[in-house]
Amino acid sequence: MDGGPMTASRQVHARHVEVIARCMGDLVGGLMLEADVTDILLNEDGQVWVTRLGRDSHPVGFMPACDAESLIGTTAATLGKVATEQTPVVEGELLTDGSRFLGIIPPNVKSPVFAIRKKASAVIPLIAYERRGLMKPRQRHVILDAIRQRRNIIVTGGTGSGKSTLVNGILHSIGEETPEDRILIGEDTRELQCPAPNHVFIRTSRTLSLSDILAAMLRMFPTRIVIGEVRRGEAFDLLMAWNTGHPGGVCTVHSDIVNPRAALSRLELMVSMAMPNVPLQRLIAEAVGLIVCVKRMPDGTRRVTRIVSVEGFDGGDYLLKLEDETNAED
Repeated sequence: MDGGPMTASRQVHARHVEVIARCMGDLVGGLMLEADVTDILLNEDGQVWVTRLGRDSHPVGFMPACDAESLIGTTAATLGKVATEQTPVVEGELLTDGSRFLGIIPPNVKSPVFAIRKKASAVIPLIAYERRGLMKPRQRHVILDAIRQRRNIIVTGGTGSGKSTLVNGILHSIGEETPEDRILIGEDTRELQCPAPNHVFIRTSRTLSLSDILAAMLRMFPTRIVIGEVRRGEAFDLLMAWNTGHPGGVCTVHSDIVNPRAALSRLELMVSMAMPNVPLQRLIAEAVGLIVCVKRMPDGTRRVTRIVSVEGFDGGDYLLKLEDETNAED
């Protein structure tokens, strides 16, 4: 027996992985294997830039335009797409390891460019944040208390601030503190890791939105619901899920202004997209327990800069309790 369709599918997958690895070449392929590399970027001038944990981006070499175009085209083919002048943007996950890929070909750019956000290869536990000076002891204990009390946690920060990395650390602690919990995780692209034995990852697609995923999750007996990032009206669905017997969840909210009120304002905007006439502040105050702010500092490190508890809404403003005092910039 030849193993049937499943074996053939694996063979095709293996060939695609081999072709992508070959298109990457020695430079990009080697960077993909380095554990501390988080981002690999190709600019129009052919220069490859790399971001490593705790360091700023820096150039490391060059990639010929023809090789870059081959990588983008091959990646498109593995995603069931075609890179053409009419569809110059290719976005999806690399078959090699699930890293997030976005490439653009001419004429929308002078020369092919791409950005690779590597899938995290290692989880940084919260105790490691503390030992490296990226989180104060008080901050770690506040987050652990929120996990034990099943308070919903929002992690907020700008692009590249380390939101997903911190959520992975929180998930690690959830796995240690409540290993019996059933954790359901929804994402656009796979960035989170969960050590808990009873967990399910669900990714979005062209036909499955985060709102669809949240509706399905409620029928899958979750203990905790985790969403990689809320960007639109699915924020309302998440808050409702957290408020209806599924506390103890985590999600990220992008905000270039790294403070708790900016995160709350972003949530208000997103909830209003789905339900414009809902009393937003009271709903948010009832669902969100803790807001953790993370920021990429000038030296390239990603630090926890502020943590507040959301204690309620008094009809005019949120009741926020500052859980720690830090010397970091807001």
